Amino acid sequence: MRASTRRLAVTVLSALAAATVFTTPAGARAKGDEISVQKFGHISDDGHVTLFGTYTCRPSSPRGVQIQVTLTQDTDAQGTTRLGFGGEEAVCDGQEHDWSASAPLDLVHLQPGAASAEAKLQSASLHSGFALRVSYLAKTEREIRLEEKHR
Repeated sequence: MRASTRRLAVTVLSALAAATVFTTPAGARAKGDEISVQKFGHISDDGHVTLFGTYTCRPSSPRGVQIQVTLTQDTDAQGTTRLGFGGEEAVCDGQEHDWSASAPLDLVHLQPGAASAEAKLQSASLHSGFALRVSYLAKTEREIRLEEKHR
């Protein structure tokens, strides 16, 4: 029985792929850039909102990676409120890290209840002509619940 060249190539590639899978050390996996947001955020007595989550970014990520958050809440009385905050610099070492970001509620009205959160790992760099270029390494969106946090 004679095998076609195509079938032989597929067989060889499959064997190589299987050998690669089985020679990878246990527990080793390539982690990419990821960010998450916890399902609860806090509104404190002193007028701040705080969100929490985790992130991972690779050591090969650009310098100056930051965590940026956008919080959106729809209320009947106030309409839609959007608040952007963050700026914490990320440690890009391939490990998972916790993050938190807070912002004062001086200029916006947020209340306990349902909200939407978007978190991004972003990098900004200057290019020719002083043009600012922002790139996103990871992004997530989630429906969350804001709760009052008393000290």
